[in-house]
Amino acid sequence: MHLANRFPFTAWLPTGALLAAAPAAFAEEAAKADAGGSGGISFFEMFFWSPGNILGSIMIMFLVLMSIVTVALIILFALRNRRFEIVPEYAVEEVEQLLEKKQFREAIELAEEDASVFGEVMHAALSEASNGFGAMERAIEETGDLALTQRIRSLELLNVFGAVGPMLGLFGTVYGMIVAFYKLSEAGGSVDPQLLAGGISTALVTTLWGLIVGIPAVAAAALIRSRVEALVTETMAEADAMLNRFRPSAAPAKKPAAKPKATQEQEAEDEA
Repeated sequence: MHLANRFPFTAWLPTGALLAAAPAAFAEEAAKADAGGSGGISFFEMFFWSPGNILGSIMIMFLVLMSIVTVALIILFALRNRRFEIVPEYAVEEVEQLLEKKQFREAIELAEEDASVFGEVMHAALSEASNGFGAMERAIEETGDLALTQRIRSLELLNVFGAVGPMLGLFGTVYGMIVAFYKLSEAGGSVDPQLLAGGISTALVTTLWGLIVGIPAVAAAALIRSRVEALVTETMAEADAMLNRFRPSAAPAKKPAAKPKATQEQEAEDEA
């Protein structure tokens, strides 16, 4: 069995590892912060927690988890859309050899067993051989377009994270500023940095994590999409080149039949 057939399990290993490690890391940092006492703001409190602000802390932790999931999805889609998963060289070479030996049944079976896009395209095209070369070409186009659409559609999840992350960060920014001005109002307008620090900290940290979620997600979605389009186009070109051997040769043009000699003489007399 090829690795591609086992891929759905192996692809989720990075996601599970990141999500499993995150709670332990946060708990460790929280314990260090508690142990530090009043010795200043810890790294954990600076970037992962908003002291005295429960809702702000929840938003920060949610954005941190979103960033972990975003990294896991980027790894997942990058692995899923490698050349090995779309147009593996071993499959191209094996199918080419079988077609050269005119072992068409074996080529169809090999393409059916291969889980890559190339295998899907070749199996669809070779299965239409009985319907003519035109049907085989249409099968290549339809199967390739379908595979491309499915893979690009799955990348929309990264685009969603790329759009939602900064918006959640903006929500945290507005919330933090509201908290800061509310504290300032409670104090009767006197400017005390300690009163404003909590709200401003929440505003800035949520903005930071929103950008950490959004920038990699949008960039990775664009890069992986470009890669998928290039590889699927290459797959269709490889399949079309292999099937050129089935292209019917053009029939030679027929020369007009020569007129009988008597007819030519009669035409000459009429012209005279």
